[in-house]
Amino acid sequence: MNKSLTRFLQGPSIIVLLLWMIVPLGMTVYFSTIRYHLLYPERSGFIGLENYEFFYTDPAFWPALNNTLILVSSILFISVVLGLAVSVLINRPFFGRGLVRVMLISPFFIMPTVNALIWKNMMMNPIYGLFAVISHTFGQEPVDWLTDFPLLSIIIMVSWQWTPFAILIFMTSLQSEDGEQKEAAILDGAGFWARFYNLTLPHLARPIAVVIMIQMIFHLSIFAEIFVTTGGGPGFASTNLAFLIFSQALLQFDIGVASAGGVFAIILANIVAFFLIRIVGKSLMV
Repeated sequence: MNKSLTRFLQGPSIIVLLLWMIVPLGMTVYFSTIRYHLLYPERSGFIGLENYEFFYTDPAFWPALNNTLILVSSILFISVVLGLAVSVLINRPFFGRGLVRVMLISPFFIMPTVNALIWKNMMMNPIYGLFAVISHTFGQEPVDWLTDFPLLSIIIMVSWQWTPFAILIFMTSLQSEDGEQKEAAILDGAGFWARFYNLTLPHLARPIAVVIMIQMIFHLSIFAEIFVTTGGGPGFASTNLAFLIFSQALLQFDIGVASAGGVFAIILANIVAFFLIRIVGKSLMV
């Protein structure tokens, strides 16, 4: 097919895609440079970078940024390590393997809000939650997880939901691992860890990179679990950038400051993605 005709046919989809991305981004940048408060729309006007300064100097900014980075790094570490361990463990024939696989990946298909409600009411409730029942069984006082360890609670919730995603990707990739190499390694006397480090891990290099990149994108915008369980508190203990932007926009009704926060979040996501791509590319995808 003629190249010009190919480009002509691709043109509409490219234009739609660009408009889909550029128009919302452009509006966000525009609102970030004006004073736009939903309660006082008549006071709107261009104020330059004042919204960015206000967002940056907000007492919640640094705790939110720190919590965001902790959430992303902790959940990535837990989901990748557990995903690898479980995938390798079930990558061998045993009775009921199909059912076990379905049960392992099923939490990933639960909606974030439902996930948060399950952990808040059924697991972490200090009165009738499962953890409280276990504590009483051993004669210990139950822990109020959402009050005493709010950020850790969010990490547990999100890790429980996203580890199955890593398991699904790794489990699928392990199906294509070269069995002859493993058999040869076993005949040569290689132990489990030697086979895992020299054969399995290099084989899973690209799937690991995919899991890290996809999860990083989603974890930078964790919101439902925080909104349903801790509300960003106590204080700013579980507030991340996504919840802080929500707070500015729909609790304090300041669209200008919230838009500035959105622009900052976009910049942060691109910076994190850039360094992750370089690190993963050098260490795994060689």
